[in-house]
Amino acid sequence: MQVVDLTREAALKVKQLIERDGRADHALRLKVVSGGCSGLQYQMMFDDQLDEHDLLSEQHGVRVVVDSKSADFLTGTSIDYVDGLDDSGFKINNPRASESCGCGESFSAS
Repeated sequence: MQVVDLTREAALKVKQLIERDGRADHALRLKVVSGGCSGLQYQMMFDDQLDEHDLLSEQHGVRVVVDSKSADFLTGTSIDYVDGLDDSGFKINNPRASESCGCGESFSAS
């Protein structure tokens, strides 16, 4: 089941990072944890351990994993990667986020 949508640009960057770190057998894991000014934070990491309740999809050649608890907060989310003069990095667009803090590191969901 596909919970999040990884753009082609984001997938390309993830592949570069996986190759750089020698983690060809790893997936990109996205999860939501408690913390931050607004109550919830995103975590992105490479993971080679999958749980039976994880939701796995493959997008543009990248395996993407979301745990079932985080899926409640992430369904419909898109992840992009930008690399420009003014801004660079992964950008998460979550339609379920009702507020985010000024620093952009945390969010709340309704």
